[in-house]
Amino acid sequence: MDPFADTLQRLREAFDSGCTRPAEFRAAQLKGLSRFLQENKQLLQEALAQDLHKSAFESEVSEISISQNEINLALRNLRAWMKDEKVPTNLATQLDSAFIRKEPFGLVLVIAPWNYPLNLSLEPLVGALAAGNCVVLKPSEISKGTEKVLAEVLPRYLDQSSPDLGRIISEKNFQRLRRLLSCGHVAIGGQSDESDRYIAPTVLVGVQETEPVMQEEIFGPILPIMNVRSLDEAIEFIRRREKPLALYAFSNSSQVVKRVLAQTSSGGFCGNDGFMHMTVASLPFGGVGASGMGSYHGKFSFDTFSHHRACLLRRPGLEKVYALRYPPHTPRNLRVLLAAMETRSCGCALL
Repeated sequence: MDPFADTLQRLREAFDSGCTRPAEFRAAQLKGLSRFLQENKQLLQEALAQDLHKSAFESEVSEISISQNEINLALRNLRAWMKDEKVPTNLATQLDSAFIRKEPFGLVLVIAPWNYPLNLSLEPLVGALAAGNCVVLKPSEISKGTEKVLAEVLPRYLDQSSPDLGRIISEKNFQRLRRLLSCGHVAIGGQSDESDRYIAPTVLVGVQETEPVMQEEIFGPILPIMNVRSLDEAIEFIRRREKPLALYAFSNSSQVVKRVLAQTSSGGFCGNDGFMHMTVASLPFGGVGASGMGSYHGKFSFDTFSHHRACLLRRPGLEKVYALRYPPHTPRNLRVLLAAMETRSCGCALL
């Protein structure tokens, strides 16, 4: 796939998902842009000196501080700018409500000139992000130093393909996971970048039990959701399939969590959390049935890789004590022997 077409498609899908519309998301992008300016000031000054021979003073005054002030202004006024703007009505509509709603365009393109390569890149970017758009930023190819910083450093501070999220291990697995995205339909996420082997965290809804995403281990950031009519149906769904490596039950009711725990089997279990049982060294981590054999963690790892050899050592000279095992057998000897073979627990009492 054309990498540019793929990028545009991911951006359109991100906008269509609605993730850019909340004020919190817009503010987070603007704050990221602010951190970019603060943490890379020297790098930006060096780039502007390379491109236009600007001094640190001029770079600060005409490029960096103006951009920072634009961000600060947007952050202070963002919610007010986003509010519906009421307008007066005429006599025919005096009982109606008339207002102007500010909606983002969607995906916008910002092309920056070279004469103020930072300022004229970031000022329109601030407005586009504040308005809730996805943005393709095209710095000037003439101001190469600034272009390099914007292309290589700025994306780390804004929501894109996130650097904090993992990537898929191989091209083969990337393609396998991308095929799974066709199961059901995407409610959240769904974006992918083949060049980076990146797949966004994705929620699939309307999934059928027979679809591939429900028939194999996913090993990727895809969460299929199946609707059931009751807790009984959910438990039955789990029980008729192979036992999972881990089972996570989420509910405001402790009784629901306890019932899932009691009526299912899995390698491990978490109530109202996922994965965290793996962090407790005193708990064994492992599967059961199709999900695996043996356990890891501390002594459990040691025991898994140890043969538990049964041993009994007896002192010599006690043969007469145990002679009742041998013929001729009597009812008395049998009673004594059976009593001696019983498993005994400590009958001590603390007085």
